[in-house]
Formats: sequence, structure tokens, C-alpha cells
Amino acid sequence: MEPGAGAGRQRALLRQVLGWRVAAAVAWSVLLLPVCTAAFVVLSGLDPFHPVRWISNSFNDLYTSYIIFCILLMSVVILVVSIFNAEFSAVVPSIPCSRIALIGKIIHPQQVIHSVVHAVMGMLVAWCAAVMTKGKFQFLAVPCTPSESLDDAAPQVCLNEYHLFFLLAGAFMGYSYSLLYLINNMNYLPFPIIQQYKYLRFRRSLPLLIKHSCVESLYFVRNFCATYYFFGYIPKVWISTTMDLHIDSKLHPLDTLTGLLDISLFYHAWLCGVFLLITWYTAWLLFKIYATETHHFPVQPTFAEETDQCLPKILNSNPPLIIKFLALQDLMLLSQYSPVRRQEVFSLSQPGGHPHNWAAISRECLNLLSDLTQRLITQQEAAAANGRAKQPAGELKIPLQTPGAVATEGMSFQSQRSNIIPRASMSSMVKSSLISLKASPGSDVGSPFSSPALNGKMGILDIKSPWHGSAQSPHVMRRGPKLWTSATDLHMNGSHHESFPELSAAKGGHEAVQPRFIYTWLQNKQEQIKTFLSKRVLIMYFFSKHPEASIQAVFSDAQMHIWALEGLSHLVAASFTEDQFGVVQTTLPAILNTLLTLQEVVDRHFKLPHVSSKPPRVSGSLVDTSYKTLRFALRASLKTALYRITAVFGEHLNAVQVSTEHKKRLQQFLEYKE
Repeated sequence: MEPGAGAGRQRALLRQVLGWRVAAAVAWSVLLLPVCTAAFVVLSGLDPFHPVRWISNSFNDLYTSYIIFCILLMSVVILVVSIFNAEFSAVVPSIPCSRIALIGKIIHPQQVIHSVVHAVMGMLVAWCAAVMTKGKFQFLAVPCTPSESLDDAAPQVCLNEYHLFFLLAGAFMGYSYSLLYLINNMNYLPFPIIQQYKYLRFRRSLPLLIKHSCVESLYFVRNFCATYYFFGYIPKVWISTTMDLHIDSKLHPLDTLTGLLDISLFYHAWLCGVFLLITWYTAWLLFKIYATETHHFPVQPTFAEETDQCLPKILNSNPPLIIKFLALQDLMLLSQYSPVRRQEVFSLSQPGGHPHNWAAISRECLNLLSDLTQRLITQQEAAAANGRAKQPAGELKIPLQTPGAVATEGMSFQSQRSNIIPRASMSSMVKSSLISLKASPGSDVGSPFSSPALNGKMGILDIKSPWHGSAQSPHVMRRGPKLWTSATDLHMNGSHHESFPELSAAKGGHEAVQPRFIYTWLQNKQEQIKTFLSKRVLIMYFFSKHPEASIQAVFSDAQMHIWALEGLSHLVAASFTEDQFGVVQTTLPAILNTLLTLQEVVDRHFKLPHVSSKPPRVSGSLVDTSYKTLRFALRASLKTALYRITAVFGEHLNAVQVSTEHKKRLQQFLEYKE
């Protein structure tokens, strides 16, 4: 298949699956807009001392032409906001590990466009709110009479600072919304654990949405009043000069304490913010509900044209992430609640009699779990290296020796400092498990995420890897990427870097040492700059990595691994009674090896420093933060998956060919001692 044709089919599949969801979310947001507008009109004309007149005037205003025009304009705003919600949505949250990374996200061109557009949309919403509020907020230019003029002097046109205050407040709230949208990862689409109807999900979140909007609008107005107090004079003078408008000196300016201590101004600005946030959060919530709704992918195609839309094909291809998440969610659901579709997974192809469906599904699930295992091993090796810098690729450091000694010793390693800390050794269980995964469908040997130790076990030697050569040397150390940094680590990696000649391979097995002075000089200068910067507190404040954020970034996509675990374990458990052809038995050893290896690696992860063993309390907030606890959900799902398999198969697992360490671990699960 050509790359262009494959990309076109993926876009067509994305439009087919996600297009109607976006359209439905926008339609419902627009349909709910008149309700929000009516509530705003009623509350903006609040008059508790004359309730009958208040209610009658409010209902009379709902049929006026300017209210209808504002609803149409607000519909366009909702459409633009919904488009940005769809374009910026992600199923894997982006977690900045340092403050400088967060600043880089804020000033990224895409985020700048997002902020500017939302500021403009906020100004439009504020203009609509000012028009619907009427009174002193309705127009930007109002007639006025200068105080020094006579009674018969011609009236002048003055700037209405209340209207300007509303417009600037709307732009400020739109930008603040965009900023919080980025910082709180509001583009993240959390999939519900319990499947519910869309109406029930919306009704459950509606009180929280209203409460969140009211409180957040209060903070926005407070922050804007403080900003307007210091910088409000600048836009006021610029607008009055550009539009040739006078400033009414008889009124108190709003950039003073007297002007800002206006209860009516504060109330209407707060109500404008509530109106803006409720309409935008409603569009955002409806899009999340529709986008995370389940989608049924056929296991076997009815027609030849539907082959690319089948579950095994989608799982083994490279579709957009949201399509892959929906496919794994569908796999998890069919493995639990659909015996008919499970039979399609266990079926054999005709003609030929091959279990293509099971092979494709199990291979992708094992690949996902193996990739996670390799990633965690890499992270643990980086933590064991104590945050030291990575050794430059393509270099092998050796001491100065005679040619005879080099030929006898082979390739050896020289530590850069005498107080070097050797790499933490992996347990024998993980090593033997990774060797046994070589022939499994989930093995990923030789991949960029594969551990050098694993590649060495498999017979794959990377000349650029520091594991190449004598692995028995006590000075061997793998230079992994930093998990987090500190001022002490950067100080230790300062100008103590010693230069050694490099080893270049020759044809007779003889190595010639060729110093590269320019490269060594540049590297020393780089280390000196790092040492200089590490002594600056302000620099370290922005560049130091937060341990918790780094750990969350490792497990940011763990939701699809959880679904792969649940789907695979449920299918294996169901195969005990439903697999008529025994297709699952061929991959059962690989599945058990993968799950047990991952469990040990996950257990070792929770023993690392700075890693909490208990999940934090998740407060009931409108913004979802479940991605912060995905590692705990993964640990629980992994243990549950192993218990699910062992509870069904029981003593039959003793006949499965696994390593001795894994047999001991399986026995603990069989005895419910794990």
C-alpha cells in the first residue's frame, strides 16, 4: 500500500468515526445556547424589589432583534471554540517535566494562535453581554457635555469606559481560559470507566460545571480588576485617541480604587464571565462525552471494502491515536460482554484454517505491553545512573595501553571519574523473562526502546552502545537519560570530564587510537557552561525537572495498556471454555511471560525514590486529573489480569512452559498469596 493511500484511508476513517461526534456536540451546544442566554438576560436585569416588572421586562427583551442577533453571533463563537476543541484534543496528555518546558508550551505558535483566537472570541461574548445588559454598558460612544462648557454648548461624544471595561474583561477571560486549557490539560480526553448514556453523563456534570464557572469567573474578575488598575489607562487613552472620543471628566475613571469599587460593575462583569464560561465549558463537555463514546469495530469484514475498518487491522496499523484508543476500548468491552464477537476472535480463516484474528489481536497487545516494559526498564536504568549525563553515542572510552594489551583485552572501558557508580543490575527473573520473549509475538528486540542489556542477551550487539564489549568489567556503566535533575547532579557533571582517545575498529582486530581534540574541547566547554549555570538559583528554578511530573509522563499513555491487559486476560480466561480450536494455547506461554515480566518491572518502579506507593486523593473537579493516577490503575489491572487467568486455568498452568522464576510467581497467584 502506498503511503499516500494509507494516509487517505486513515483520514477517511477519522472523519467517519469522529466527524459526526463533533457535529453532534456542536449542534447540542448551539441548541442549549438560547437557554443560557435567557438565564443571562433574566439575571442581568435583577430587580428583587420589583419582581413583576423585572420578570416581564426580561421576557419582553428575549424577543427583541438585538437578542436574536447576539444568539446568532454566539453560535458562531461556539462553532469556533468547538473546532479548536476538536483540533487540540488528545488522548495522551502532554505533561511538562520542568517550568521551562511549560513556558515553551505557552509560547508555542499553536498555543499562541489558540490564545489569540479565544481572546477575540471572549471579546465578542463580552460585547454581546454588554448589549444584552443595556443601560450604561450598551454603547462604546455616548453623548456627554464638558463640565467647563455653557448650558447651550453643543454636546460631545465621549468614551463609555464601562463598555470598554466589558470588552477588555472578555478578552482577558478568553485568554485566561486558553491558558488554563493548556496548564490543566483540558484537551485530554479521559475515557469513562463505567459506560453510561450521554444524557446521564451530562446531567451528572452539569452542577459541577455551573459551580466551577461561577468560582472561576470570580477569580478572573479579581485578576482583571488588578490588571486594569495598573494598565487600564493605556487602552483607554489609545481608544479615545484613535476614535477621537473625549473622556467625561465628571465620571470617576475605572482605573482607580473609587471606580473599581462599583458593586454593579463587579456583578455584571462576573455575570458576563459566568455566561462565557458556561457556554464554552458546555461545548467542551459535550465534545468530551461524544468523543469518548464507544465505537464497535467489526472483527471480521462483511464486505471486502470493510477490511481496513476491522478491529484486527486497525490494531496492527498506525491509525490516529484516538482511533486506536477506541479500538482497544472496543476490544476490552467485547472480551467481557460479547460471546458472539469472542467466537469471531477465536475462529479460523477459511480456507487455510489459520487464527488470523487472534494472532493479530494478541500480537498487538503483547507489543504494547512489551514496549511499556522496555520503557520502564530504561527509566529504572536512568534512575540507577543517578541522573548522570548520557555517554556520547559512537564512542568507546578505553585507557591508554600498549597494542598488545589492547589485542589481549579486546574492548575495555575506562571510567571518567574514580568515584563512578556502577549500573544497578537487573534481577535474574527479568533477564530470563526478556530472553524467553524473543520468540513471542510481543517481543520488540532491536527496537529503539529496547534495552541494550536485552539486545546483548539476544545476540544483537550495538557498536554504539556502551554495553558492547566486555560486560564483565566492573567499570561498565550505561549512560541513561536524566529522570530529574538537581543542582548537585549538575555540579558533579561539571568540568571534571576527562578526555580519552576513541577506539576505531581496524581490519585485523587491531584498534587505533585517534584523538578528536575539537570534539573534546567542545564537550569540555559544554560541561563548563552546565557547571556555571547549575550554580545559578534562578536558572535551576526553571530548568530543574519535577520528579512527579517525570513519572506521570512515563505512564501518560497507560490507558491503552490497561485496556490491552483487560482485553487479553478476559479473552484468555474465556478461551478455557469457548476456544474450540485451541488457538489461545499456542500463545499462552508468551502471554504469561509478558504479564509476569511487566509485573516485576512495575513492582520495581514503585520501589524507586520519589515514587509514591499510594495514589493521591482526586478531588471532585470539573477538570479531569485521572492521568495522574494511571500508574496505580495499571498496577491494579495487571494483578487482576493475572488472577483472572490463574483462577480460571488453575493447576493446568503447571503444564505451561515458563521459566522457574515465573513458575514460582504463578504458584503464588494460584495460592492467592501475591
